[in-house]
Order: sequence, then structure tokens, then C-alpha cells
Amino acid sequence: MLTHEENDLLVKVGPGAPMGEFMREYWIPAVRSESLQADGAPKRVRILGENFVAFRATDGRVGFFDEGCPHRCTSLALARNEDNALTCIFHGWKIDVSGKVVEVPSEPPERRAEFAAKVRVRHYPVREAANTVWVYLGKRDPAPNFVDFEFNRLPVNQVAVSKAILHCSWLQAMETTIDSSHLGVLHSFWLKNNQANTGTPLATYNNGPIYDYIMQPYGFREAALRDLFDGTVYTRIREVVVPFYSFVPMDSAAPNLTLCPIPIDDEWSVLWYFQFYLDKPLDTNALFARQEARDPDDTAAGLGGIEQVWSQDRRKMKEGHWSGLKSLIAEDFAVAEAPGAIANRTREYLGSSDSTLIRFRRLLIKAVRDHQRGQAPMGMDQQVDFGRIRAVTLHNRKELNWREVDPRNPPSELLV
Repeated sequence: MLTHEENDLLVKVGPGAPMGEFMREYWIPAVRSESLQADGAPKRVRILGENFVAFRATDGRVGFFDEGCPHRCTSLALARNEDNALTCIFHGWKIDVSGKVVEVPSEPPERRAEFAAKVRVRHYPVREAANTVWVYLGKRDPAPNFVDFEFNRLPVNQVAVSKAILHCSWLQAMETTIDSSHLGVLHSFWLKNNQANTGTPLATYNNGPIYDYIMQPYGFREAALRDLFDGTVYTRIREVVVPFYSFVPMDSAAPNLTLCPIPIDDEWSVLWYFQFYLDKPLDTNALFARQEARDPDDTAAGLGGIEQVWSQDRRKMKEGHWSGLKSLIAEDFAVAEAPGAIANRTREYLGSSDSTLIRFRRLLIKAVRDHQRGQAPMGMDQQVDFGRIRAVTLHNRKELNWREVDPRNPPSELLV
């Protein structure tokens, strides 16, 4: 269990909070690219307890500003988007896509140019990759190297991006994504159906995996090893990248999956889904993160929250459905939100199945405290090839040493 101080350190993310300042030093997915149209409506974006606007300018470039106009703080989500700039509808101040104030019609004509040159606009570096606009909110100038994961290098037709807005802290969403022991319990109904349809090893044969780890400059590589009691092992090799990436082991026929929970503020988070094939286009209609809701900006919409008990169906439970929840992702959303907006981790009783969570928490607490002492954010003080990070699922003999398997080039006969 954690102390109250440690719990607060991990979940408080606003300006000035140690975790918030730490996270600002990393590139963050902010908005789906296709939700921004040239000269279209600016989009409000809330990240780490602060409000921003993103917009696509006339020439296709993306601007990312503080939401409040630098004049009187009126929301720039109301602004006119034209001529590669936002123009505030209150007094007509015009800010070009680079963040430069170019018109201040509320000032006397003879001093407009001089006055505009003195106005500071908080705007932020952006990158577009994987159908996503990424933003850097930190203090480094220039911004650090971009996180060039494999999915950030792919053609747009090989990557699908969707989001789920959850009423819980980012850490609750993150811990759900890295908790392998719940796989054969919470998701048992869906796993049994998948095993019946595909013949893949059934993880529910053993709900108490053994964990092993390889520490990395960016986090760690985890192996969840399930003895299937027939001389073979179901091996799921995950990558955890500080501060908020989980590369999820999937069956080889399924799209690759990376999950990324980003804090909206202390009590709300947005869980990003990056689903992709490395060698072929995706059928986006078949992606599991869009099964229940067709709004890619909130796949949790319509699933119900605590007031609706997440639309749980008790009749289905009596008929054999384990959780009574609509889908695999609905199960994850429910258990992330169920402890309340901020879970009280001082009351937990953790066991060996929670070793990954314990490791991640300790790693993150140390990384944040090191950052407070002036050290570079974890993974940014060394040359890391983010493009080599990949998860994989294997079905292997017990004699295999998983540490000798390269997730980018595993033996094909072992792939599930």
C-alpha cells in the first residue's frame, strides 16, 4: 500500500504539482488529427488541469495555444479560424498559427505594431503522427526528441486512434492496463469465446501468473508467465514506458495495441487506444475499442457510469456471463472508475499478482522525486530507440528462456 503522501504525488497533476511538472516534459497525445479541419472550429483540450485550444490553420498547420486570449482571457474556442490565425471575437486580437500577435484593433493605430510585438502568447510545439496531434507542454527549448514509436512511423491506413473519457485519475486507468492477473478473471467470458473460435491457449487455465522483468532506461519489460500444466507456458511480454505507455501483448492475428492514459485533471483521464498493423491496412470497423460506441473521441460514451452501475446486466450473469458488462473494454472502464475518482491506495492489500503495479509505482515515485532534484526525466537522459519497443504473446515450452526472445523477431512457431 502507499502512504497518503505517495498517493497524492502520483495522482496530483496540475501546474506546480511534482507529477504534473514531470509529465509536462514528455510528448503527450492531445487530439485526433481528423477532428481538426482547416479553418474549422478550434477544439478545446484539457490536459494536466489546464485548458488549451487546438486548431488547423488554412495551410494545414496545427496551432496549440492556451485557451484564454492574452487580452482578456476570453476562450479562443470561440475565435474565428481563418488566414492562418485565430481572431478573438471579443476585441479582434489576431494570433497567427506560430503564436505571434499580428493584429490588435482595440489599440490606437499608431501603437498597434509596437504593442502587439510585446504581447506574449503561450503556444506549444506540436507534431502529427499516428493520426494524432502530439504536444509538448514542458520547459525545454527546443523540445525534446519525439517519441518515435513504431505506430508513429506507419501510414495512416495502418493505425486507428480512439479515446475513452473516464471519471478517475490517470493512474487508475494506467494500472488497469498493466495488471495482467485480471485477464483470466474479469475478461474470462470473452477469452473463452476467443479460445473456442481460434483454438489459442486459454489464459484462464492459470490466473496466477509468475512475473519476471528486465529493467530498461524508459521503464521495464514484463513477462507474465502462465503454466498451462501440459509442459507449455502462455507467455505475455509487455513493455511499460514511463510515464504512461503500456504496450499490450496481443495474439498475432489481432492488431497491435498501445494504451496511453493521459490526465485531464486529478479526477478525470482520457485513455488513448493506438491499434495498428505493421504490415497491412486496418479494418477499423472490426477494432475492439469501437465495438460499443462509434464516437472515436469517447468510446466510453453510452456505457454508463457509477449511477447506472456501468450498465451491468445481472440476468446475463445468471446465464453464465462473468461480469454482466457489455464488452471487454466496458469491463476495464468499470473497474478503473469503481474505486472513485481518486482511489485510496492506503487501504489496499497487495499480493504477488500485483508485483507489476508495485514496481511501476516505485519506479514512478523515484523518477518524479529525481526530477524534483533536478535530474532529467526518466528515459530522456539516454539515447532510447523507441521504435524497437514492441509487445508479443507466445505459447512455448517451459524450457524457453523468455529473456532471450527478441519481441521484434520472435520464433514464428511460438506466436499465438
